[in-house]
Order: sequence, then C-alpha cells, then structure tokens
Amino acid sequence: MHLAVRPIQHGTGHRRTRFHTSQIVAGGFAGAILIGTGLLMLPNAKAGAGGATFLEALFTATSAVCVTGHIIVDTPTYWTPFGHVVILVLVQIGGFGIMTFASVIGLAVLRKLSLRSKLNAVAEAKSIGLEDVKGLLLGVATISLLIEAVVAVLLTLRFAIGYGEPFGRALWLGVFHSVSSFNNAGFALFSDSFMSYATDPFICLPICAAIILGGLGFPVIVQLRRHLRRPIKWTMNTRIVLVGTVVLLVAGTAYITAVEWSNPRTLGPLDWPSKLLVGFFQSVQTRTAGFNSIDVGAMDPVSWLGMDALMLIGGGPAGTAGGIKITTFAVLLFILMTEVRGERAVNVFGKRLPRSVHREAITVVLLAMGVVVAATAALMLITDIGLDRILFEVLSAFSTVGMSTGITADIPAAGQLILIVLMFIGRLGPITFASALALRDRRITYELPQERPIIG
Repeated sequence: MHLAVRPIQHGTGHRRTRFHTSQIVAGGFAGAILIGTGLLMLPNAKAGAGGATFLEALFTATSAVCVTGHIIVDTPTYWTPFGHVVILVLVQIGGFGIMTFASVIGLAVLRKLSLRSKLNAVAEAKSIGLEDVKGLLLGVATISLLIEAVVAVLLTLRFAIGYGEPFGRALWLGVFHSVSSFNNAGFALFSDSFMSYATDPFICLPICAAIILGGLGFPVIVQLRRHLRRPIKWTMNTRIVLVGTVVLLVAGTAYITAVEWSNPRTLGPLDWPSKLLVGFFQSVQTRTAGFNSIDVGAMDPVSWLGMDALMLIGGGPAGTAGGIKITTFAVLLFILMTEVRGERAVNVFGKRLPRSVHREAITVVLLAMGVVVAATAALMLITDIGLDRILFEVLSAFSTVGMSTGITADIPAAGQLILIVLMFIGRLGPITFASALALRDRRITYELPQERPIIG
C-alpha cells in the first residue's frame, strides 16, 4: 500500500511537505537502529573495559531491529546482561514492526489512534483497509506474547530440569530464546548457537514451532485464530502461505538431510532419528530464523546452494520472516504454469489473480536479484572469499536469516556496512525501500501506443 500526501501550499508562500508512508516506516526502523546503537555503545553494555565500537554496535542493533541474527561479535560473551536486554527489546520491537509497536503503545496509553497512525500501521502490516486496525494490532500483540510465553515456559522447564540450570538462569534462557525464535531473529546466548542441543527435541522442537508460527505472518496468524476450524473462510494469502510453508519445510528437510547424511563433520556421526531432527531444524532455520545445530561452515557447498534458494523465498508476508516471501514465489510459479498451459488468466485456489499482483511480484524479484547481485559483486571485489560463501552471506543478510558459514567477522568494515544495508533493505522489503527513496509521486495522465517485443 503506497500512501502519499503532496506538498501543501500555504497562503504565506511556505511549503510543508509530508512524507510518504514508506518513508515514515523506513525512518522508524532507522531511528530504532540509531537508538539501539547508542545504547549498545554504553560502557555497561559491553563485557570488559570500554565500550563497543560504533560499527560493532551499529551492526548488532541493525541485526536485532531487522530480526536477522547476523553477528560480528560473540553475543553471550561480548555483551553484558544489560546488552542482552537491549538486544532482546530491539528484536521484539523489530519483530512487531516499528509502526505496529508504536500503534499498540498508542492504543494502550491513549485508547485511540490517529488517522496517520492507522495509515502507517496498515501500510507496514500490508493490510487491506482501515476497517479493523485496532483489532488487528491488538490481535498481533496478544498472539505474539501468548506464543512467546508458552515457548518460554517449555524452554525454561527443559533448561532447569533437563540441564540443571538455576531457575533464574533457566528462565532468562527460556524468555530470550523464545522471543528470538518467534521473531525469527536467530540471536542465541550460546556461542555455538544450538549445536550443544542438536539432538534434544525438547529444546529444538519448541524453537522450531515458534519460528514457524512467526514466519507465517501476522495476517495468517490472526485469521487462523478467528477461523481455524472454518477453512472455507481462509483467504488466498492464508492458503498460499500454509501450503507453501509445509512444502518448503518438507523439501528443505529432505534436501539437507540427504546431502549431509554421510558428511562426517555434520550429520555423519548421528543416528537416523537425530539426523532427521537436525535436518528439520536446519530447514526451519534456513527459511528465516538463523539458529544452527550443526556447523554451517562444515556443510557441503551443495547444501549451501539449496539453502540459498530457501533463504531467498523466506516466509509469509507482513510478519517476522524475510526473503521475497512465499506468496511472491507462488505467484511467479502460478504465472509460469499459466503460460506453459496456454491459459489467459492466472487462477489460484478458485480465484483469479489481478494483473497488478503479477507486476508487484515481478518487481519484488527483480529488485531483490539486483540488490543481491550488486552486493555479491561488491563483496567479491573487497575480499578473497569464494563465491559460494559470499552469496550465502549476502542472501542470509538480505533475507534477514542471520546464518553464516563463519566469515561475517572476517569481512572488512566496508563489507560489513554492505551487510547492514542489506539487512535494512531486507526487513523493509525492496518495494518499500525503493518507495522510501522516491522524492515524490509521479502520476501520468496519458498512455502511449502499445507494441510488444519478442519474448524468449
């Protein structure tokens, strides 16, 4: 949704310009990142003497607000408990969405929303209209906190009972990783992420459940909450996201498990139930979350290639997931099937797709590919790292996954700044970011004669 207000001419001759909604959303995320950067640069946010450097704080804050999980310093050892709290708050705000979070706070304090706040929230949540903004926002907040609470309880009990952690420590681990999981952030309080718990289903499965639910997108979650037992009322968006999620999870699990089955540095030493658990866990993480229960850097490059595709597709729209989104990929797939069959209209689940959706999907993919190719080329110019690892890193940052083959901290400062920009663009979405750069709307009141080139 693209909303804009033209410059207003006052009688005094002064001009006051209102920003596009996309510019407000982008500015909100940028503001949150700058505030987070300032907090992480405080001396009490970093373990040991002194404070974090500007780049360390900026990279971490961007990764947290953009719910990515990319790190250039070790989260559990480099930051203090205060720093961990800052990261967690940034993840929660970034996962909600800046405008959504601000609107929920406005509802809690003022009991009402201004029209501008409604427009901003609707644009960020990619909702259809203004009819039930209040219900949507409160539904998002309620469902998010409920899922996070349930997963936090399960993890707390497991850490306390299964691993003998003191209750306070177990509770903190449960809350932190629950919030990080549901928001698809990938920040962990263990230096090896979840490699120490790779074969523990009581740790891995609750985390996967939170990630999958968060990756569905808030519109899908809210609709399932209202019409879980009445699929006939599900929208096309909900149907595409649910079917696509199941297909991608199964395909990703099968692919990763098959390729890594005999790899002595990953799945090779495990028994077959553990291999399936790890394969499923990595399939879930690759879609957008970024935790890992095996050493990603030791995986076969063939696995990286398949994971590149999963990262690019991502999860559901208007949620905590990244990538071009399942719906965008599905629309392109349906367009392809329609052209191959020689049909005129693109039909999905008994409904016809508008032509404008075709253009939006193509625009998103072309913009995404342009950004990914440009960033990959730039990083290859300033490093001597191979294409497979660079492409994996770029797609992970752009798709807000946060998974790495272990090269993030070794990339030069200029390359880390490129990753920061990628995370920012990936969280906003290519179209929103491009719209935010536009200085004004261009409304063309005429059409040119038609002519078609030869395609294919």
